Amino acid sequence: MEIEPRAQQVAQQIVTVVNITRAALVHAEKSERRFLLMDLATNEGIQIYPLEEKDITHSVPNREILQRVLRHILDRLGPDTTIAWEVNNIPGLWVSFPIGDDQYWIVIERDRAERIPGIEWLGWGTAALLLSLIGAAMIVSFVNRPLSRLSRATLALSRGETPAPLPETGPEELRRVNANFNRMVSELARAESDRSLMLAGISHDLRTPLARLRLEIELSGVSDDAKQAIDGDLEQISRTIGQFMEYAKPTSDSASIADISAPLREFLEREKTHTKALGGQVNFTIQPGLWTLVAMSDLERSVSNLIENARRYGHTAGQEADISVDAYSRGGRVFIDISDRGPGIDPADASRMMRPFIRGSEARTDAGGAGLGLAIVNRLIQRNDGSLSLVPRSGGGLTCRITLPFKNSRAAANKPADKAAGKQ
Repeated sequence: MEIEPRAQQVAQQIVTVVNITRAALVHAEKSERRFLLMDLATNEGIQIYPLEEKDITHSVPNREILQRVLRHILDRLGPDTTIAWEVNNIPGLWVSFPIGDDQYWIVIERDRAERIPGIEWLGWGTAALLLSLIGAAMIVSFVNRPLSRLSRATLALSRGETPAPLPETGPEELRRVNANFNRMVSELARAESDRSLMLAGISHDLRTPLARLRLEIELSGVSDDAKQAIDGDLEQISRTIGQFMEYAKPTSDSASIADISAPLREFLEREKTHTKALGGQVNFTIQPGLWTLVAMSDLERSVSNLIENARRYGHTAGQEADISVDAYSRGGRVFIDISDRGPGIDPADASRMMRPFIRGSEARTDAGGAGLGLAIVNRLIQRNDGSLSLVPRSGGGLTCRITLPFKNSRAAANKPADKAAGKQ
């Protein structure tokens, strides 16, 4: 693409110089030819010599560009033209031409015949590089687009959402992967529906006889102590059923960016009143301007479950529950700490405690649960791109920490910030 046009251009220039020089010498007066030859040598670097049989010539080097130039010159000037790379030890591009019956040499600088087009090569190299980058970008986009779509769908599935079906088009490998993923999503959705239906049926089938048992016990003639013991067992069964239903309950609404400070303060006010009625206390500190992407119903269910755990297990025998809730932002994250003064848990068991049906030590649990409380919270928080961690509290006790991403908002920028956090 580059050498052939350049060879044609160089050959055309050389042929033009030869023809114009020959025509000038033919039509010039003999007395003026000497001055014409001097001008050509001085201004154009072109020298004219008579061609003699005893001249010692060297052929043109076998380089592609020079050979192409040589062929084009012969095509234009005729096969009788002699072309040499050096004559009588004088370098240059020597081209013969006739004037009447005499033969002459015209000597042209070698640079004209074999110039190195640095700018042209730079342009061609840049064009090739750009074409390569465009091609690479197209290939990467062709490969990465389906993978990116699959990654987003997998992330949505991990949050408990049902992603849209992936297109089963493109290369066979991608079609197979997308088809298998769509089938897996369908099976998971069917299994989730079957599980919810099964648990709802179990709840209905068990709670109806439980209510009947409570009524029969009230009407029976057993002692008050026996009634209280049986009622406690029935309450335990009812609470376990409630945990099963809570774990199977789907997300109630979609997440949105909002300032959770005010809704969280209102919710904790209700929890504070409820805890006080049960013989405990809840103190909370809420930093204003906590913007995050979360479904508020999921957050309230999570905080409520953690406070309920703290009410049951977060105190020693004979003492009332003392619960602290702190909500604040730090390092691009929103933290909500629910802390108690109970016996705490072994740090080595922290990650294990958040799995379903795993219960803590006897110091931190009783027989009234199914081991789903923390699993429910962990599942709800992960749906909102957050995390739950259990850390020992300074001075004794346990801190359950909810971590959510902090989201800047134009509403947050336009809203005047409160100077201090509210201590309740």
